[in-house]
Formats: sequence, C-alpha cells, structure tokens
Amino acid sequence: MQQKPYGKTQSGKQITEYTLTNTAGMRVKLIDYGAIVTSVETPDRDGKLKNITLGFDNLASYEQRHPYFGATVGRYCNRIAGGKFSLDGKQYTLATNNGPNHLHGGEVGFDRVVWQAEPVKTADRVGVKFTYVSEDGEEGYPGKLISTATYSLNNANELTIDFSAKAEQATVVNLTNHCYWNLAGAGAGQILNHELMIAADEFLPVDATLIPTGKTAPVKGTPLDFTTAKAVGADLKQIEADPQGYDHCFVLRGQDGKMALAARVKDPSSGRVMEIHTTQPGIQFYSGNFLDGSESNGGFKQYEGFCLETQHYPDSPNQPAFPTTVLKPGETYHQTTVHKFSVE
Repeated sequence: MQQKPYGKTQSGKQITEYTLTNTAGMRVKLIDYGAIVTSVETPDRDGKLKNITLGFDNLASYEQRHPYFGATVGRYCNRIAGGKFSLDGKQYTLATNNGPNHLHGGEVGFDRVVWQAEPVKTADRVGVKFTYVSEDGEEGYPGKLISTATYSLNNANELTIDFSAKAEQATVVNLTNHCYWNLAGAGAGQILNHELMIAADEFLPVDATLIPTGKTAPVKGTPLDFTTAKAVGADLKQIEADPQGYDHCFVLRGQDGKMALAARVKDPSSGRVMEIHTTQPGIQFYSGNFLDGSESNGGFKQYEGFCLETQHYPDSPNQPAFPTTVLKPGETYHQTTVHKFSVE
C-alpha cells in the first residue's frame, strides 16, 4: 500500500492517492475525493500491464462536472422520478439534475465529497475503508447517514467493493461504483467488440426519461438478450434511443441477497476477462453512449468505455413492486460486489 498527495480541492482540502498492489502484478489506485477508483492495471494474455478504467490524471478534472468516472455514487444512485419520493407519510424533494429527474444523489452526491480514508490489511488482501457522514437534509434526503465503502484487492486479482450504511432516521439508500471499463486499455478505442454475458432473463422497461415503468420484461428476442455472450455492438443499433446504446437495468437471475455471478466480459484482442459477482438485485449496463470526446469526458469518445453498475433498481422509492431501498434506524445496509480479473 502506497500513499501520496494527489493535490488540494478548490476549498483547500488535501486529497490522498492510495495504491493497492498484489503478488500477481495487479495495481489499483483510489483517491479519497469521491472514493474514486482512478486506475485499475491488469495484465493481458502476454503479461503486459494496462490501465483498463477511464478517468483523469489530476484532481481538478474530477472536481469539474464529469461522467462519474470511477466514482462511489450515493446517497441514491441512478434515477428518482421527478426528484420526489414519499416516506412515512412525508414527501421529500430532491434536485432534478437529469432532465426532470434526480440522478446519482444530486448536485453534490457522494462522488463530489471528501471521504475519511483508513488503510486496511488482512492476511490475503489490502484495501482502503472510506467513510462519509451525510447529514440530515443533505441533497434533500432525510436522516443522518453514515456510509462506508471498502475497496480491497487480493492475490487472486479480485477487486472487492463492500458498501455499508446506517441511518439515524428512515431514509433511502442505493450505493454503487461507476467505473467505466475498456478491457483493451483506457483510450484503446471502442468497446463494441467486447463479448458480454449478463445473468439476467429480464430487464426494466423505461419511459423516455429512463424511469422504469414498474414492470419487468423478458430480454429474449430483444437487443438486451445477453444470456449467452455476444459482442456489445452486435445488436446495439437496434435500440431506439438517442444517442443509441444501452442504458438499462437488468434484473439479476434468482438474486436473493447472496453472492452470485452477474456478468462476464471478455476483450478478444487482449484476452482480458472481467467477472462480476454481487449481492445486489440489479445491474445497470451503460455502453458509454454520451461520451463525446470533450475535455470533461477525458477525451474519451462514444462507446470507448462501458459501465456495469451493481445496484438496487432505479426509482425504487416510488415503485412499490420493486425491492425496498428504505433503511431504518437499527438496520444495516450492506452490499458486496467482486470484480475478478483473468486472461484467456
């Protein structure tokens, strides 16, 4: 574990970069601003290390508006319709920062705050435990919430993300990590030839503003069928969206809160493989549709990275049929996701 200064925020807070390494040559870099993963270096089939996650090389860029590169997202990731929800008979109003809807925790979500960082080490892994205290009323959410995000790396090339949270009054919680991946290497071009399998027979249909209708639909016979591995670009142009591409939440097969395989991705050119296991009920697959090559997008263009965000379903606070995201005092929110890297 290495630590070094990563610069100061605009308000003068010192930010630290943490580097995790293992015996297999893998290297992960994180910063305590936004509990952001800035770099994940893994070997290809020839043993050549490359960073495979999109991001910046300086703090100032992370402080500007950007597409949530590598960020820990909360208090509620994904969308809440109209920026409103009711809980225990009271309506709460949140920022509408994505068209008419609330997205990824609001104007200043967990991706834009400084977390307390504590290095952790066990016999088989090294990591950083990030803690953030979100006060009652922050971004419109009820109740003080104490959240932890622990990122750890073991010698089997597994990057584990462990989220937990406790609330002082009833609130809603949905945490995720927003890494953009390109298994050929960040900046190596489009990810349309990556072969993707998602362990889901159903997805959540959405309206024009990407809010779920409240129903589930079968993936079979649609461009969203990734039950057997296929190239990301195989059916992408069949999707009616502007810009075209995937931005859908998949209902993970038989998920009951236990660790299970959610997705598997392979880049044929480098041989890199990423498997995702999670306790979460859903996974949002986003194919980098809005990446436009601009400076705020790190110069990355459309389809040059993809996200597989494990999470509860979007807009759950307004959707009684969906698994609840309410966290009450005395309860502990806890979700784990493992990214396992290998080569073929």
